[in-house]
Amino acid sequence: MPHHLARWTGLAGAALLAVAAVLGGALPDGNLRPTPVSIWQGPNGPLILACWLVGTGLLAYAWWSLREAELSARWVLVTVALWLLPLLFAPPLGSRDVYAYACQGASYAGGINPYEQGVSALPCPWLDSMSFIWRDTPAPYGPLFVVLSGAVVSATGSLIGSIALFRLIAVVGVALTAACLPVLARRCGVPAGRALWLALASPLVAVHLVSGAHNDALMVGLLVAGLAVVAAGPGRPGPLLGGGVLLGLAAAIKVTALVVVPFAALAAIVGGYSIRALLRYGGWVVGGALGVIVAVTFAAGLDFGWISGLEQGGLVVAWTSPSTALGQTVGYLALPFGWHGDPLPVTRGIGMAVLAVLLVWLWWRARTRDPLRYAGLALAATVALAPLFHPWYWTWPLTVLAATTLRTRWVALVALVSSFLVLADGTGLPRYTKTVGAPLMTLLVIVLLVRLVRSARAARRPVAADAGTD
Repeated sequence: MPHHLARWTGLAGAALLAVAAVLGGALPDGNLRPTPVSIWQGPNGPLILACWLVGTGLLAYAWWSLREAELSARWVLVTVALWLLPLLFAPPLGSRDVYAYACQGASYAGGINPYEQGVSALPCPWLDSMSFIWRDTPAPYGPLFVVLSGAVVSATGSLIGSIALFRLIAVVGVALTAACLPVLARRCGVPAGRALWLALASPLVAVHLVSGAHNDALMVGLLVAGLAVVAAGPGRPGPLLGGGVLLGLAAAIKVTALVVVPFAALAAIVGGYSIRALLRYGGWVVGGALGVIVAVTFAAGLDFGWISGLEQGGLVVAWTSPSTALGQTVGYLALPFGWHGDPLPVTRGIGMAVLAVLLVWLWWRARTRDPLRYAGLALAATVALAPLFHPWYWTWPLTVLAATTLRTRWVALVALVSSFLVLADGTGLPRYTKTVGAPLMTLLVIVLLVRLVRSARAARRPVAADAGTD
């Protein structure tokens, strides 16, 4: 597709999504227990679904069509800005999390520790806008974001004002990514325009990070900034400490950012890997990251309760997580035999165990390879093997891998498919397709495992010697 046509195709898609947001987005007074059928039968239902489907389709097609194109960074940034513009002034799309942010901020501003009590304890003045499942659970976010949420609510005093400020914070995160990603891309030999296009023009960014105002936007921005600083100054204590601080701030938004810290420590080394070099150079990165997390936590007057809050993600059961899909499939297969147990804790536990082993293996391989690329692979593994998968989680590995490798087809494909998993008002389609989705995901996992085993065997097979010469 020609560049100019892709730009205006994506803009048309963004405009249609803005219409869907106005008519039936994640509105504060919306139905908190919708289904695809109830949306269709509700006011403007067919129009809302059509705008969402066509808008997402146009935006996704424009992004996908130029994923391998040679693009200037300036052209990409102008195009992304145009695509984001219609969504900046429309209601949230794809998620009700921004209302949870506001309620948790109100709790913190009211003197309640959101890691110890749910938002219903105050209660939050906007409790009716928040999903039922999260009203009595502790906040799963890091201390920095809790402080930011409290400041947002204190500064605005209103739900609409809070949403506007949370969206502004998301835009700041996207802008930080736009500023720092070219540095990381140049370090890894990836064209800056290509990296920016893959990372920022994805429908996941427009719909979920900006329109949905997810805190993932700020986390990704700080994470990319930290990696860029480390990559630009290996062997220099000042930049390495600064990069570690930025990574720590990212983890103080969402703890998942800590996954990349061990890989950033490897990237800090000058010369070949050794334990001494790792301690000498990587110690600055690790020390900066952990130090800032502890400092922010105690400065906020909080504790480390956000670690236990991460367990609340298990309340959501969706086949988009492979370990969850496997558990669902086992349950379905066992029903004809009269077994009604819950295999999810077992399959999810296996998934987390596999993740732990895989992260160690990736770090070990990264010692003699490009650790920045392996940081992206570690994020991809984390998102794929966690008990819960939301589409916007995929922006974490997508952004890092866009800047660190040219082999991004499979990452982009997952992002493309994920863009269609959540309706305009935040209704997740996996919830209503589990009897089909779970077995298909399980089958996909089996196919991938078979291919990995065959590939490993082929790699170990000795190369046959030449039979002879003429």
